[in-house]
Amino acid sequence: MSIGRLPDHEQRILDEVERALRRDRRLERRLRTLRLRRLPDPARLAAYRPRAMTVFLLLAVSVTLMVAGIVTSAPGVIWAFAGVWPLTLFAVFRLLCRWTEG
Repeated sequence: MSIGRLPDHEQRILDEVERALRRDRRLERRLRTLRLRRLPDPARLAAYRPRAMTVFLLLAVSVTLMVAGIVTSAPGVIWAFAGVWPLTLFAVFRLLCRWTEG
């Protein structure tokens, strides 16, 4: 790849694409309002209210992965269980908190 100037026809095509992108107001708005969050919002995380069906599905997946990990000792299955298990515990905890609210 050369580091010199683009040929004229390629430069014209590039300029045309840039003009079209500058006219796209929706793209401009999305790029302007794009925010990258580094940490999850604690208030949003604390407001998580899982449904019972979601918790039961997470429990079923966790138990299945645990049994498969014990039987096969496959690292991928063990890592999958290690990823799903904390989410399951958090969802169970939030569901129990919701059920015991006054």
